[in-house]
Amino acid sequence: MLAARAVRTPESPSGPDADPLAFLEVAEREPAPVPEGWVEVRVRAAALNRHDLWTLRGVGVHPDALPVVLGCDAAGTTADGRDVVVHAVVSDPLWAGEETLDPARSLLSERWPGTLAPVVRVPARNLVDKPAELSFEEAACLPTAWLTAYRMLFSRSGTAPGDTVLVQGAGGGVSTAAITLAAAAGLRVWVTSRSEERRARALELGAHAAFAPGERLPERVDAVLESVGRATWGHSLRSLRPGGTVVVCGATTGDAPAELNRVFFTQLRVVGSTMGSLAELGRLARLCATTGMRPLVDDVLPLAEVAEGLRRLEAGEVFGKLVVRP
Repeated sequence: MLAARAVRTPESPSGPDADPLAFLEVAEREPAPVPEGWVEVRVRAAALNRHDLWTLRGVGVHPDALPVVLGCDAAGTTADGRDVVVHAVVSDPLWAGEETLDPARSLLSERWPGTLAPVVRVPARNLVDKPAELSFEEAACLPTAWLTAYRMLFSRSGTAPGDTVLVQGAGGGVSTAAITLAAAAGLRVWVTSRSEERRARALELGAHAAFAPGERLPERVDAVLESVGRATWGHSLRSLRPGGTVVVCGATTGDAPAELNRVFFTQLRVVGSTMGSLAELGRLARLCATTGMRPLVDDVLPLAEVAEGLRRLEAGEVFGKLVVRP
């Protein structure tokens, strides 16, 4: 079967400066066996994520796991005809708690083959019914970016309808999901972006105001959703009201100084957030089905053109999500 894999050697450069596409292979390979207790899903659509670029750079994946099929997100059909959305967080079979808190957890494409192939194997418990109201392409956007935004807003930020939330870095999968979700939930949504075009598109998506990075806001906000890191961290803390919350799900521009004096003096809450649980994925899917809210799909590509999709993602040329049809 045709699959997109991260292929590296012990001599390959790794880290944030490595060229990720240098380690991409799109070629025929033999399907992996189905482990006991797992099921095979025919992938109808898979979404691309920055996680794929980090995997290609050799970050977050053990060298012994390479080569590995890329991809965290998928929607597809099981052998018995069930249309499903795949939950990408794989926890230990003996783990009884919430999946993202398992110290031994991994994501698809880290220890196990991912979703950028015609089929993916996942634990039977990692499936959520795909709502009939969502296309496979829309449903494939939910498990990583949309689930991350859902948890940040509804499980971690402590915000309520009428509060103001600042989304740093409009345009990416998490940020566009956060704008859509927050606006639908009755929050006032402010966003930042270096691009005037992206600020305008964020307003069309439902944001109430858009600002340049670092720009002084009209007033302080109740919560900040932060995925950028060093480039926006100081602005995020300065933008919070006393007692406000910054929810961090990533740091694409690198780690940042903590600014502990500001944190304790204004009693800010700094909350980490990673992916989401299977139960949250189910609630997110039902929310989209019942409200008519849909992920923003920038483009749909065949698997053979995944390199072009990853290049666009790396270059910041995507607004919303890129989807691949294997």
